[in-house]
Amino acid sequence: MRVKVCGMTQLEQVRKLDEMGLDFAGFIFYPKSPRYAAKFLKGEQLKKAKLRLGKVGVFVNMPYDELMRHVDEYGLDMVQLHGDETPRYCEQLANYISVIKVFRLGDNDPIEWITRPFMESCDMFLFDTLGVGYGGTGKKFNWDVLKPANLEKLFFLSGGIEPGDVEKLKEFSEEKVAGRLFSIDINSRFETSSGIKDLEKVESFLRELRQ
Repeated sequence: MRVKVCGMTQLEQVRKLDEMGLDFAGFIFYPKSPRYAAKFLKGEQLKKAKLRLGKVGVFVNMPYDELMRHVDEYGLDMVQLHGDETPRYCEQLANYISVIKVFRLGDNDPIEWITRPFMESCDMFLFDTLGVGYGGTGKKFNWDVLKPANLEKLFFLSGGIEPGDVEKLKEFSEEKVAGRLFSIDINSRFETSSGIKDLEKVESFLRELRQ
């Protein structure tokens, strides 16, 4: 099972994740976030770092040209869109880089209807908990809402995933919908403070998940 650790702010911690065999590291380019990557990391640092993991930039309603400057400056491999981006905007980006569109879901949201306009313009989806404002809430996501959905797109599973969720994740991976589960996404439940990961927790979680 692939794992993405989001909200990274320290290059040394990113290197450690790479050594552990993590698949993706997420960097938040939203100035209102306490994990705003540009405050802590220079683009040149990240671009020149010899990393095997994929670098995912997280954006919220950023103008196209500005976002593409970040992609180039930081050497990003994928972009994750948390705002009100349109299918046309996603399509423009997808000509140059892999695009993940985020959907924050409530218990009764019609998932297939909500995602349909983005089926052709995005490479993957990410499902998270419905909350006020943009970005992750850290709140638990009720994965059961995905079970009846007929998803034809690879997706990331997010929403308050924590160290004790390994068995639940393994159970979910047996569901039919999980045939399209591309990666899980972890963040705040694995931190000692905003943007600083508890690497021992991450490593233990990864080991247990992949047993």
